[in-house]
Amino acid sequence: MAERNHAVWRVIEARDAGIARLRGVEQALQANLVEKEGVIGKLTADLLDKDAALRKLTADLAGKESALGDLTADLASKESALGDLTSDLEGKDEALRKLTLDLEDKESSLHSLREDSTEKDAAIRELKTALDEKADIKRFNTTLEEKEAIIREQVRALQAYRATFIMAGWIVVPLNHAILAARSFARGTASALVPRLGVLYQHPPLEMRLPERYARATAAADSPKISIVTPSFKQAAFIERTIRSVVEQGYPNLEYYVQDGGSDDGTVDVLERCEKLMTGWESRPDRGQAQAINRAFARTHGQIMAYLNSDDILLPGTLAYVAEFFARHPDVDVVYGNRIVIDEQDKQIGRWILPGHDDKVLSWADFVPQETLFWRRRIWEKSGGRMDESFQFALDWDLLVRFRDAGARFARLPRFLGGFRVHAQQKTTASIAVTGFEEMNRIRQRALGRVPTSVEVRKAVAPYLMKHMAADLQWKLAARLGLQS
Repeated sequence: MAERNHAVWRVIEARDAGIARLRGVEQALQANLVEKEGVIGKLTADLLDKDAALRKLTADLAGKESALGDLTADLASKESALGDLTSDLEGKDEALRKLTLDLEDKESSLHSLREDSTEKDAAIRELKTALDEKADIKRFNTTLEEKEAIIREQVRALQAYRATFIMAGWIVVPLNHAILAARSFARGTASALVPRLGVLYQHPPLEMRLPERYARATAAADSPKISIVTPSFKQAAFIERTIRSVVEQGYPNLEYYVQDGGSDDGTVDVLERCEKLMTGWESRPDRGQAQAINRAFARTHGQIMAYLNSDDILLPGTLAYVAEFFARHPDVDVVYGNRIVIDEQDKQIGRWILPGHDDKVLSWADFVPQETLFWRRRIWEKSGGRMDESFQFALDWDLLVRFRDAGARFARLPRFLGGFRVHAQQKTTASIAVTGFEEMNRIRQRALGRVPTSVEVRKAVAPYLMKHMAADLQWKLAARLGLQS
């Protein structure tokens, strides 16, 4: 019995221990359940937040889809409007093409009319020039007695010459040669009564013959630097002869630049071929001759300056002769000399023999041969240091007047220094009737305070032209006797 009770108690104890363990497990399960319910609650709350966010995004997306629908509809409307505009533009383009073709036809007609007008203007200018020349001849014929008096004085002076000229101790010219020259002069009196200044075609082309001493002229190694520039535009036919007339003089201290205005006629090929002969060259568009000269002179440093047009030439020995004269006459600022007029083949067709310099005549007319003109840098800088780019034709005359007004001292040298080329395309001939008269009157207005009449101009320059004719006669006499400069 006791053993059975004891066994019962053991069973009860085991049951109680099991129940206790089960309660411990139950408590652990309940704690775990509470923890999981907390996690589930947290996840549920997070899920609710995400659901709310999703609903908000869904509503926002719906709003954007609605806006996109509106934009799509607006785009479709604008595309439709663009289509209408494109159609309208195509119609206007077609109309513009028709107008362009019509305008081209009218421009072609206008060009033809302009060419016809240009030809007629050229014919009128030629006629006017011929009339002016006839008027000059008539005017000078009215003063025939005065001119014949000058000729008679020349003949009397010739007859009073010694029987011979003594040169280096030798008799070289007998008196009878002088008498024959005087008779020849008398026979040519009529042609001598008209001035040669301003006349380009004076006789048929002749070989240009210069005294041998021209080519023999040399300069010392310490000669002053001479800066020469050549403005150029479409002169491929002549520019190489111009370049060689400068550089082949062998002057020891020469600075020579060519400034081309962007020629497309082969000039650049010539410049490239002659590149080693020059100090430098450039080809680019410019606003005219004056700007080209300014651009080139801005690169130079010589004490003596000059510019030579791309169709003219310097005569042999000119640079040495000019440099030597400046060295002997430090008070002289500007020099120039006589001109030989040449044709396209370098043949002589005329000459300009200048009388002594006259400051006053510069206010009325410019007779200075530009290709023979040289000046010191000091007077260039004193008178402004640049060409006036508003001038196209009379820029050299403007420069001379500015030199004079700045106090320059001029000297006319008794020697041929340059050759002025006459050809069909030259600027001087083509421009005088278009811009020349207007520019010349600008200079006269500035120098005289008014624009004089052509009669006043002729009267003012008449004494100078008389001196020129006397100088021309003297030169002819010297040429006959082999003594010309």
